[in-house]
Amino acid sequence: MVFPNYFADAESDFDEADFVIFGVPYEKTSSFRHGADKAPREIRQSSWNFETYDLRTGVDLKDIKLHDYGDLDVKNLDTQKMVDKVKNFTSTLIVKNKFPIAIGGVHSISPGIINAFPNDIAVLSLDGHMDFRESYENDINNHACTLRRIADHIHIKNIAVIGIRSAEKEEFEDAQKAGLFFIDTFSIRKKGIHKAIEETKKYLKDKKIYLTLDMDVIDPAYASGTSTPEPFGLNPFDILELIDAFSSQLIGFDIVEVCPAYDLGETSILAAKLLRYVPGAVWSKN
Repeated sequence: MVFPNYFADAESDFDEADFVIFGVPYEKTSSFRHGADKAPREIRQSSWNFETYDLRTGVDLKDIKLHDYGDLDVKNLDTQKMVDKVKNFTSTLIVKNKFPIAIGGVHSISPGIINAFPNDIAVLSLDGHMDFRESYENDINNHACTLRRIADHIHIKNIAVIGIRSAEKEEFEDAQKAGLFFIDTFSIRKKGIHKAIEETKKYLKDKKIYLTLDMDVIDPAYASGTSTPEPFGLNPFDILELIDAFSSQLIGFDIVEVCPAYDLGETSILAAKLLRYVPGAVWSKN
């Protein structure tokens, strides 16, 4: 069965909406699996599976002013033009006091969104990879360079990464020298997600936070349909705990790196559920 190609329950008009969903179906920087450009449609289709009411937050999505703008036309752009287009669109949302929610696409889309915000905000990245390379495959906007490009705009001291378990050696050493705050999954396994949250909240303090969620932060046992799956990841309940902990500070959100062709829809369903969860969690705290 084919459902409408907009996110379920995102039926408010653009002008009255507080939250605006938009797709960025871009995958030109994929380096392992391909097909992340199909994610916005698959995640939208999966969103029709769910009730409007969320038991955890006590929020009914029908009470939230949510709009789905559709997809930005970026498929055929080079990486820099894609980043610029995403930045320009996000800037229009910020000017209109909208909370941007982006559906990728590869992680390369995130710097474009974040660059539209003032450079004194904080960024929380949930990711299985460090993504701190200066360049990869002759492209400074490759998905493997996402965090480095974010750090070009947001001071490294205002960035936190949770969930990493993979990095190239030189990349890892560069991140440490730069003073990047990160908590890997091996530490979380020993100390627990609540300790990781406590340490991150102490680090980021009361800053406004942009949250970027790379689905490969979640273990492939729960989310196998990603572009670069990495074992020994977090579980979906960890992600809920993280969203809850920072929801009162969030000013924007993206979910990236779903690659629908590589599972039976489980990852798109989980992504859709998480995307539905964020507006409710934010709305309930504001």
